[in-house]
Amino acid sequence: MDQQYGGEAARTIGGDHLALRDQVLAELRRRIVDGDYAPGERLTENRLADDFGVSRNPVREALRVVETEGFVQILPRRGAVVATLDETAIRDLFAVREQLETLAAGLAAERATAEDVERLRSLLAKASAATDAEDFDEVAELNSAFHVAVIEISGNRWLASMSSAMYHHVHWVFRVGAAKRAPHSWSEHIRLVDAIAAGDRTAAVDAARQHVEAAAAAALEPDQS
Repeated sequence: MDQQYGGEAARTIGGDHLALRDQVLAELRRRIVDGDYAPGERLTENRLADDFGVSRNPVREALRVVETEGFVQILPRRGAVVATLDETAIRDLFAVREQLETLAAGLAAERATAEDVERLRSLLAKASAATDAEDFDEVAELNSAFHVAVIEISGNRWLASMSSAMYHHVHWVFRVGAAKRAPHSWSEHIRLVDAIAAGDRTAAVDAARQHVEAAAAAALEPDQS
């Protein structure tokens, strides 16, 4: 799992030795996904430079990337603001997700080793514990880790490449409703892992499809609060 989903929001990264733009990009994306920067919030170059302890140049470069990824919008007279996940964006995300995850599930059922299955079950156990503890930041981390693991087990490098950017958005959507969604999500994951363990491609594809459909329905459900 990428480290950009973890760590403390208050840290500065000016002293890190990796490329500053990449460090700023990872941290900016993480803070948006985790809700530290809320939808509609204005993100000026000066503010982000202060937040991260860097100059404005790597911030400017990182903002261009997250704009192309759909995390930030550049608005007239306001500049960069955190994007809002509207219904169209969510529907488009889940349409692509269904295609990728059903393919990955079927391939994983054909190719998974005993060690692969144990890896997935370990993630499920950790997720169950995090859900019981109501640690929904950890639950969101593990949700992304689980789906990335299934794609890795599929052994299809094109799937891994195409899905990497998508899962930043999957994490973003899941994190918003994690408290309500988590218990249902992990029961669906158990069904998927059982099908992969049995080597049943048809059952794995069906489990993955039903999981994505349930997740989409939850994401599109009107906020009742």
